[in-house]
Amino acid sequence: MVPWRTAGGVKVQLRIQVLLVAALAALALTAQDGRKGASGSAILHPEMTVQTGTYDKPAATLGVKPVEPWTATTIEAAVNKAPNPGKPVTVVGEILDLSCYLQLGKHGEAHRPCGQKCVRNGQPIGLLARDGTFYVLIPEEHHPRRDGGVDARDSASEHMGHIVEVNGTESVVSGTRAIFVQGLTK
Repeated sequence: MVPWRTAGGVKVQLRIQVLLVAALAALALTAQDGRKGASGSAILHPEMTVQTGTYDKPAATLGVKPVEPWTATTIEAAVNKAPNPGKPVTVVGEILDLSCYLQLGKHGEAHRPCGQKCVRNGQPIGLLARDGTFYVLIPEEHHPRRDGGVDARDSASEHMGHIVEVNGTESVVSGTRAIFVQGLTK
């Protein structure tokens, strides 16, 4: 590297090297948050394939399309009767159990039996979209959910490892994405 000098004769080569190292470190830290699998996909272990349903032709539909973001019981239960912001969405993705996906990267048909056991035994249910975004799936109706009148575990277990369409209300809090699904009554 050729030493550079300012008009005053001060060497700035070291400063440039320090700035380059800092920029590369910042880039590396930013890239860690959006890890990609070996194939460059945002989905961890894309080799763990889904055999039932496709993004163009989902195997099933879960939930009803909400007319309003939140049901009456959710509004009633909210602080000052004002739930967190939400918007009605339809998202196509793979049903998975978040514990195994986030800890081990496991999903797809090969993971189906384990995922079914995990959600039946209380592990969080997720939806993995084509772009690698994952959502926590939660029954929307507050009072029935609180009182045990709704359950997402049966439908999640039935469609574990399948690509499905999910209708509900999306809520994002501190980077955590959830879809609150209406119509999952027992």
